[in-house]
Amino acid sequence: MQQHQGVGTALRILRHDLTLLVLVVALLAISVGVLAAARGEPLVLVGRPPLPVAVPVQIETQAAGAGPPPEAEPVAEEPQAPRLQITRGELAAGETLASSLGRQGIPPDVVHVISRELSPLFDFRRSQPGHRYRLTRDAEGALVEFRYRTSALESYGLRRDGDVWVAAQEKAVLRSQVARIAGLVMTSLHDAVVALGERGQLANDFAEIFAWDVDFSRSVQSGDEFAVLYERLYRTDEDEGEVYVRPGRILAARYKGAVGEYSALYFELEEGRGGYYRPDGSSVERQFLLAPLRFSRISSRFSSARRHPILKITRPHHGIDYVAPAGSPLWAVADGRVMYRGWAGGFGNLVKIRHNNGYVSYYAHLSRFAKGLAVGRTVQQKQVIGYVGQTGLATGPHVCFRIAKDGRYVDPRRLQTPAGDPVPPELLASFQVTRDVLLAEIDAGPLVAVEEAR
Repeated sequence: MQQHQGVGTALRILRHDLTLLVLVVALLAISVGVLAAARGEPLVLVGRPPLPVAVPVQIETQAAGAGPPPEAEPVAEEPQAPRLQITRGELAAGETLASSLGRQGIPPDVVHVISRELSPLFDFRRSQPGHRYRLTRDAEGALVEFRYRTSALESYGLRRDGDVWVAAQEKAVLRSQVARIAGLVMTSLHDAVVALGERGQLANDFAEIFAWDVDFSRSVQSGDEFAVLYERLYRTDEDEGEVYVRPGRILAARYKGAVGEYSALYFELEEGRGGYYRPDGSSVERQFLLAPLRFSRISSRFSSARRHPILKITRPHHGIDYVAPAGSPLWAVADGRVMYRGWAGGFGNLVKIRHNNGYVSYYAHLSRFAKGLAVGRTVQQKQVIGYVGQTGLATGPHVCFRIAKDGRYVDPRRLQTPAGDPVPPELLASFQVTRDVLLAEIDAGPLVAVEEAR
């Protein structure tokens, strides 16, 4: 019994001492915390990791019986653009715009708006097969925009701007990219260029550059070589992306064959005004062109005795008959002044132009004259003066071209006239830099077909 009482007394004393110990530790911790707070240091308890920093959280309370908490408001979605209906088409032979659109389900009232608003700019009665259109409507079927393309470069647009319609004629913006082709002539220069994948226009432009040196109608032989460095022109189409339009300016050209070897380089004397020069800086151009048009063949040459196809008599033919489609443009072979324009018996419609040094050129059998051409007017080399026809004593569309020197006819194909002005001395250094660059590009590596040269 006494033993139990002693144990109880000891336990009470121990608890009292432990209580005192706890109180001491607590007081010590409080004191350390106060000192740490005063110093701005974090409180770290020995034997425990640092306490994480608490992130304040806002807790919303709800009174009893107030029902469930309100749902969060949905986030408003951005309004989607209305769906557009796009109709594309191309006029077939015998079709009008109205019939083509009607075939695609476009109502007459939409066609009427297009015709009415674009009528000041384009008469749809002049529509032709191959013309293309693009029509845009909104979800309700109302017209939003219309575009009508008449050529690779020209189109007409109509769009809604608020409550009004805006119509405009649009010209395509062209982007150029340099390309080069080279090959051998087997039948003609035109065929060789087309065989390489390029438009025949490039062959015509090439022939014009060397028109003072090479007669491409009869001087070309199988195996002749040619090379062209030129610009290809592209436009951007909203449906097709980039579309090739046509060949542009020739930058460098070379022809080598039985007639000799000729090179020409494009050089601008000032911005927007340039010409073609040989590598030594002399002009490719001469006072007279070899021919006044792009012709398909020569039907009669300069002769002292030719049997006339209509009169059936033999007499001199002091000119060259160039055959070309009726309506083909005809240009002056040199700078000069018009001395005659009108009807001239067997010559039909005739133009005579006086040039320097006693030369006069004749252009006979024209279907009509160029607008504004009159006696006394000055004309420039390559300026259009009329169009091919078969007026007067003519069996088919052609032009009889003649040149007289001091009153006597001379053979235009044998005419030797002075060359044009060379590169001016003050620009010769600049020309030589341009020449070296162009010649390096036209000669760099193997010249390939145009599809591989893009």
